[in-house]
Amino acid sequence: MDMDMGRQDGQGGQGRQGEQGEQDGQGEQRRHIDHLLNVVDVEATCWDGQPPPGQVSEIIEIGLTVVDLRAGRRLAKHRLLVRPARSKVSPFCTELTGLTQAEADAGMPFAEACRVLAAEHRTGLLPWASWGDYDRNQFTRQCRATGAEYPFGQRHTNAKVAFTAAYGLRRRPGMAQALEVAGLPLEGRHHRGDDDAWNIAALVLDLAGRGDWPAG
Repeated sequence: MDMDMGRQDGQGGQGRQGEQGEQDGQGEQRRHIDHLLNVVDVEATCWDGQPPPGQVSEIIEIGLTVVDLRAGRRLAKHRLLVRPARSKVSPFCTELTGLTQAEADAGMPFAEACRVLAAEHRTGLLPWASWGDYDRNQFTRQCRATGAEYPFGQRHTNAKVAFTAAYGLRRRPGMAQALEVAGLPLEGRHHRGDDDAWNIAALVLDLAGRGDWPAG
């Protein structure tokens, strides 16, 4: 009995050491990539007024730009198209975003997009930012409604709030207005997810260069 207990204790100790080692490894990995930031912007089905009966707003495009805060550079620009399940792309939405129903139909299911974000873009591990809270709230609502796993970690920064405070503005600006305030060009098409994420990333770097990007 004592020998069995000793073996069990040893196994338990090894298990605890293994868990601790795994946690230490994750902590070490996080330290090595903590200077990286994912900037995310989504476009969703929308209408000039209320949604048609039976339809709800759903993400149809996810733009993501990887920022190296230490180097002060935008490293990569990504775009995921997402197929809506409970809505259609309206003419108003196409005019705003440039996305058509055919393009959205060729996208991946929302749950798969969430898995791709977590697996390929480390969204659960890296801190992330968006312009306002709309993107985060839309992901939260849609994950809750569909049962998809939420792909992001808890370290989110509302870049619009940070920009407003840094520049001492009385009102929170839209992304295009913020670019004008910062003296930066609008690159690409406004309301296209990957272009918006790229431009928001430029605003993040502007704040970081001024020493105004929140730590952590």
